[in-house]
Amino acid sequence: TCVCSRSTHGRLLASFATMADAFSSSSETVIQRLVDVEVRANTSAEILEEFYEIKETCEFIREHNFDKVALQFPDELLVDSVAVAQEIERNSHAKAFILGDTSYGSCCVDEVAAEHVGAACIVHYGSACLSPSNRLPVMYIFEKKPLDVELCAASFRELYPDTQMHVILLCDVNYNHAINDLLSLLSPEYSNLVVSELAVDGEQCFIHGRKQKDKTCPSELQNSLVISQFGRRFSLKSGMGVTDYRMFYVGQEGATLRNFMMTWNRCLFCSFDPVSLKGRTESVNINRALMKRYYAIERAKDASVVGILVGTLGVVDYLSIIQQLKETIHRAGKKSYMFLMGKLNVPKLANFMEIDIFVLIACPENSLLDSSEFYKPVVTPFEMEVACNKRREWSEEYVTDFRHLLPGGGSHVPLTDQQEDDDETDVSLITGALRSQNLLTSEPAESSFGSSVVLRNQTLTVASTNSAASFLAGRSWRGLEPVLGDTPVVKAVEGRRGIAIAYEDEGTS
Repeated sequence: TCVCSRSTHGRLLASFATMADAFSSSSETVIQRLVDVEVRANTSAEILEEFYEIKETCEFIREHNFDKVALQFPDELLVDSVAVAQEIERNSHAKAFILGDTSYGSCCVDEVAAEHVGAACIVHYGSACLSPSNRLPVMYIFEKKPLDVELCAASFRELYPDTQMHVILLCDVNYNHAINDLLSLLSPEYSNLVVSELAVDGEQCFIHGRKQKDKTCPSELQNSLVISQFGRRFSLKSGMGVTDYRMFYVGQEGATLRNFMMTWNRCLFCSFDPVSLKGRTESVNINRALMKRYYAIERAKDASVVGILVGTLGVVDYLSIIQQLKETIHRAGKKSYMFLMGKLNVPKLANFMEIDIFVLIACPENSLLDSSEFYKPVVTPFEMEVACNKRREWSEEYVTDFRHLLPGGGSHVPLTDQQEDDDETDVSLITGALRSQNLLTSEPAESSFGSSVVLRNQTLTVASTNSAASFLAGRSWRGLEPVLGDTPVVKAVEGRRGIAIAYEDEGTS
């Protein structure tokens, strides 16, 4: 018998209600939800021209003879989308289509939606991760957000009082228009200041109508190292590496800054927020963040069934990393299933209880997903490789761009030979149980990834596969099952009314 007070009972009900809200959406909440929409007067033609660079866009369209153009807007810029489309159609004589709700993050180019309307090119507005794409030509138009250059320079001097300090200047793409003005104020005082420039990979990527080529400035010829990553390129002095520099970031806290800090985690970061007009030394404990990611890697090592979440259909080589992950997971003795579900949320992933862990394939800025609210962890391709590839060790290097993990990439590590894979066991740091990474082997040439054959491991006497099929077999309800010949034929009757989460007659009988 369980006896509890009313207050304790109330707290239990509240906790259960919170858990239910996390895994399912309330119909009343959806209907009554308030959405903040910026309502403003019609933007003048002069502001549209300056802000959206309509003249350069039309020249780009006419130069390449595009007849259909897809205009991709983030949510905050949709208010001007119709006016921009009308101006482009009037001046370029091309048919414009507006892409509003993107399939994945708004920072990525939505090539799939553009192909649905038969567009010949895409004009991407607003923030962008600058991940390369190769299906359609892409022109990037960034927001020209205001930046108080004088105040930003003063904050820089306060954070870096030593004028001989080596500093790399990074920025959000929406503040790139003001970086030259900031550089003109700081370069006379700071001789070791390095400024990154935007450089998008890919033959069909354009910024402000100009193709981004791998051009080398005369000053770069004297330097030994040129870094080109995340759509930024900067050169370092001879004999120095990235870890010898400090970073100064202009922009608000978000996915871009987090991606930079995780990748260059041995560099000290300072930032200036153009909205709050405050500069600060980033106090985020990178070691703590890396340890949280390492915990997810240990969960991946314990996992038997892995779900591969396809979070992009536009970034170059996403199919190659999917195939490499399938092979890596299979060689580690795990089952893998692939999911394509658009934007992720907690209720979607909670439907797949048989999956032990998910690996998200997305652009660098969207791959670092905080999965603390999810029922099962969500890791990056790099973390999954650390868990499954014995040759890849956990070190100070952290890779967010999955293209670097592919053959030819700077962080590629080949899989182990089949002979090295046998008879390998270790102890889980989470459960303390003995585990083997290679319960399944791929020695038979005719075996496929979907094979259900289990070969005996030489170390363990019993091998068991915790596949999704065995999980489904243990469920009391397995979905609609066709029972041909056993179901009588009856006339159609009126069914329930409402939605599945709350029918009208539920709780009345």
